[in-house]
Amino acid sequence: MEDLQREPFGQTVDGQEVERFTLRSQGGLVLRAISFGATVTQLWVPDRDGRSADIVLGFDDLDSYQSLSPYFGCVVGRVAFRIAHAQFALEGTTHRLTRNNGDHHLHGGPRGFSWRVWQAEPIARAGGPALRFRIVSDDGDQGYPGRVQAEIVYQVTDDHCFLIEYSAATDRPTPINMTHHGYFNLAGAGSGDILQHTLQVDADRYSETDAETLPTGRLLPVTGTPLDFQQTMPIGQRVGQGTGRVPGYDLAYCLQDAAGQVRRVASLGDPASGRMLDVLTDAPALVLYTGNQLDGSLQGKAGCRYPQFGGVCLETGNLPGAVHHAHFPSIVVRPEQVYRHTCVYRFRVSPT
Repeated sequence: MEDLQREPFGQTVDGQEVERFTLRSQGGLVLRAISFGATVTQLWVPDRDGRSADIVLGFDDLDSYQSLSPYFGCVVGRVAFRIAHAQFALEGTTHRLTRNNGDHHLHGGPRGFSWRVWQAEPIARAGGPALRFRIVSDDGDQGYPGRVQAEIVYQVTDDHCFLIEYSAATDRPTPINMTHHGYFNLAGAGSGDILQHTLQVDADRYSETDAETLPTGRLLPVTGTPLDFQQTMPIGQRVGQGTGRVPGYDLAYCLQDAAGQVRRVASLGDPASGRMLDVLTDAPALVLYTGNQLDGSLQGKAGCRYPQFGGVCLETGNLPGAVHHAHFPSIVVRPEQVYRHTCVYRFRVSPT
């Protein structure tokens, strides 16, 4: 099909073939994704004058994704975010996970979904070209119980949306919490930082974390704190030194109206280009990360460097740390259940 193309994208270090797919919508979106990590490598979006730019951070080559990537554009799982001390208890059994973040387990481990080659195929769907990714995670993979069959569908729609649908099934109770780890810069990847981007989040509570970004279990009000984005404001307005300021954002928000329905939960904007991004999801949480650990050392696409705050992640899913805090929404999936989660990144332009 003309709106979906596939081509080779090299081999992994262990000799697996990786493909790249290009999806084009009638509305002007162009998405490129590779089967390694189900990674979105490019996302071209028009500005208010109709000029397109690639608005996600990434690399031009597979080797960089395998060796250098801070999870640029990939799917993370089985369980996204940190699991403290790389272990959890389920039905009386303690499961010990692989460590890849000091003493902790991060984003599914060193051989989690981000670092695997997925089986990929185009699928026919109304509204725009779509691509299905599938992967099997065996019992004991990274320390998790149960054999999991996971599936992701990407679609670019004619009404300017990048749609992601997650599903997974298991033969034993196991935690699952997948998300998309795209770094957005609506001015264009490599164009500088996102501190002038505006952000609004429909959340009046957040999950408190300790010095290692591990959830304490307390869900606190955002009102009166520098974490409050209930009203639209520049991301950088409270970034920096001094009272009431933050060194950057890396936290989970408890979303309002979390009734399992897809609804708009956040909006990101770039005043200069007019590009706007609405985030819609049926998930109960949104993780905001502003690329705090980027430092200009990574050479990205077309030789550009990604500075601190060079991209912003808006990751939908369940609250991090749910395996340790029983009052958080459960992420345990059982054999009689199917894990499902939808995220929509909807693009539009502001006229001024």
